[in-house]
Amino acid sequence: MSPTNAPGHGNPGHNGPGHSAPGRTAGAAPRDGSGEGGQQRRRRGGRGRGGQAGAARPASAPQGSRVLAPGSLAPGAPRAGAVQPPAPRAESAPPQRAAQAAVRPASPSDPSTGEATGASFAELGVPAPLVASLEARGVTSPFPIQAATLPDTLAGRDVLGRGRTGSGKTIAFALPLVARVAAGQAPRTPRRPRGLVLAPTRELATQIAATVEPLAQAAGLRTTVVFGGVPQGRQVTALAAGVDIVIACPGRLEDLLRQRELTLDGVEVTVLDEADHMADLGFLPGVRRLLDATPRGGQRLLFSATLDNGVDVLVKRFLVDPLTHSVDSATAPPPAMTHHALHVADAGAKTEVVRHLASGTGRRVLFLRTKHQAKKLAKQLTASGIPAVDLHGNLSQNARVRNLDAFSSGEVKVMVATDIAARGIHVDDVELVVHVDPPTEHKAYLHRSGRTARAGSGGDVVTVVLPEQGREVAQMMRQARITAEQHQRTTAGSEVVLRLTGEVAPHVEPAPPAPPVQPTRSTSGARSGGSRRGGTGSRSSVSGGGSGRGRQGGQGGRRGGQDRLTSFR
Repeated sequence: MSPTNAPGHGNPGHNGPGHSAPGRTAGAAPRDGSGEGGQQRRRRGGRGRGGQAGAARPASAPQGSRVLAPGSLAPGAPRAGAVQPPAPRAESAPPQRAAQAAVRPASPSDPSTGEATGASFAELGVPAPLVASLEARGVTSPFPIQAATLPDTLAGRDVLGRGRTGSGKTIAFALPLVARVAAGQAPRTPRRPRGLVLAPTRELATQIAATVEPLAQAAGLRTTVVFGGVPQGRQVTALAAGVDIVIACPGRLEDLLRQRELTLDGVEVTVLDEADHMADLGFLPGVRRLLDATPRGGQRLLFSATLDNGVDVLVKRFLVDPLTHSVDSATAPPPAMTHHALHVADAGAKTEVVRHLASGTGRRVLFLRTKHQAKKLAKQLTASGIPAVDLHGNLSQNARVRNLDAFSSGEVKVMVATDIAARGIHVDDVELVVHVDPPTEHKAYLHRSGRTARAGSGGDVVTVVLPEQGREVAQMMRQARITAEQHQRTTAGSEVVLRLTGEVAPHVEPAPPAPPVQPTRSTSGARSGGSRRGGTGSRSSVSGGGSGRGRQGGQGGRRGGQDRLTSFR
């Protein structure tokens, strides 16, 4: 049995014929004008086929860089087999041409099995301190996307990594990011990071930071996270103190750049994670402006499930002669995932089926289309004895973190979410995903479903289908290339519902709401600052289940404790 990868870093189950298919990105135009018809392109220094050294560039290495030897982060003379950082990609530098594209040999593992590869991290050139950091967290063998990309990313090549969410991409880019920044000789400078990761959401940025930070600490580097929705004071303070790597959402990072709280002219390695999701959210113009602020000679790594919605244009503009690694089909479900379509008679039957599916002992994620319905269902489940938290765009950042921590730690087994959680939320051992409201398009279905069957484990995906939704759901399944088990006339007592629910968790009595605080007057006759707003509602360690603050929160808490599980669509 192969060791599992890092918590929350991927299901390497794949349907593709081969997990390592590097090659030039289709349609990428030459950046230096060399060659006719795009046949000859500038190649970067690094390792070629079979790990042989590529053509050396006549230009010198970037200022502040030094040789990175496999197995070491220590400065000094390079050892045998050292990986040489790439030279600057200035237009004036004479390009070196390769006879053919570098192609990495296939990894010894079968990507369809969801197992780690045969090569070790050390054999792939990962420095010893980083290998030790991974082993301390139980990560001993790379997954296919990691084995495929690491030889090239550690050598300084631009890389386009394609694969479904959950395939282990975070470690795949975190290792070269930390290793190459640590190999540079440039000193840590206030407001001038040398590594940059861009992510579409606060949740994803936070989870990337959780992976990068221990690796950075092992290499003697500092990191910080930058995103909106919270005061920027702490972020500005961290940048002013000096950090080596910044993990950021584009919006807040642009704000700080305009305020001159940092500069990106020292960035040596830039990573774009979930680039297609950033495109879906309309972030690509900001991403382009941020990339324009980084040096042209820096290394760039882009990881994306698809190349639509302008991601391909981003690749052509900012990645120089990149190698493409596709370890699986990003539009196909992992083979360890089982799909079920539960056809119910009406909204009342749907409510009871969903409540029963939520009552199991394992972790499960329930997806709805709207923030209001997600909040409502979390309250109803909690009131019926099934503790649940919600995750949607109306929550504050503190509430999001609190709820996600409660779900990740196992304090709460049920998360009710909108599509905000469909990408980048990496939680181990989610055994069941329920599409309470079927998504409107197949990519959303696949991203939602990707919360389960991660890191080689199995999982079940359930879509609850009302009579009027049957045709729409069938079309979506065809587009997603899903063959789901069809269950007609499903009720809460149906065998398939009982089987998918598994062992039922004990009933948890909801906490009673705190009594309202009586209004008081000061001795001067003026009203106290909080009396007009009403009493303080109950506060729990998680948001959802009817807790809140102030008059609105207090009333919500009482409603959350008394509401019955009403029907919903």
